[in-house]
Amino acid sequence: MVTLSSFPIRENSMLEVLKVVLQIQELDMKMIRLMRIKKERFKELDQIASLRKELHQQLTEKEKEIEELNKNIRAFESKIEEINIRLKSLEDKQNHIKKADEFNALTQEMTSAERERIFIEQKISDLVDRRVLEEELLEKIKASLTTSEHSSQALENEIQASIKMINDEGSQLKKERDELAQTADPDTLQIYERLLRNKKDRVVVPIENRTCSGCHIVLTAQHENLVRKGENLVFCEHCSRIHYWQESELLEGTATATKRRRRRMVGA
Repeated sequence: MVTLSSFPIRENSMLEVLKVVLQIQELDMKMIRLMRIKKERFKELDQIASLRKELHQQLTEKEKEIEELNKNIRAFESKIEEINIRLKSLEDKQNHIKKADEFNALTQEMTSAERERIFIEQKISDLVDRRVLEEELLEKIKASLTTSEHSSQALENEIQASIKMINDEGSQLKKERDELAQTADPDTLQIYERLLRNKKDRVVVPIENRTCSGCHIVLTAQHENLVRKGENLVFCEHCSRIHYWQESELLEGTATATKRRRRRMVGA
């Protein structure tokens, strides 16, 4: 952890050095915010793609179910054809039989075949009814997929346009940042960038009511006095952020000036 310490700055005063870093930080915060928005936009694209994939999967599965039903129906229809052939054969035999016991035996066999045919016909009827329902569901899935693809295409175009705007804005911010970085104190900038990589948030923050505005922990009077003097870099003992005195006249008119000081400027 970076502790409370004196970190000498070359020719410029501490706030002059930090003023440039603060400007860089504002640009970094904007870029971080843009990256978060961009991440959310990509997540939306993934959700759209996932929904479309799910609908396509449902469509494929439903088509397979219907094909399986058709296969079973055809198999049962083949069995009925076999039973009909067997019944015809039995009828032909019965027509040539003269003995009662043989006639009765054929009659029982034909009755059994008839019962089997009725059972299979009922199976076919049930499968056909189920196929009708599945085909209705298939049509609904197709309609949902068509509607989804049309609506999602417009949404995807809007999201892609948004991402392009974010990229353009990000490129402009980076250009401004790179130009500012050329004017910043190298050592201070290096420390700032290391802290930024770790926290992904503001790392150069003001003291407000003797409290770090980063971690919101109360600081000592000695710590506040060191920050007020502005002679060296002063780090928060708790979160390692760099502290500055935001009521300095050097910061007037900047985004870092306190609301109280801004109100005083307006009333002057």
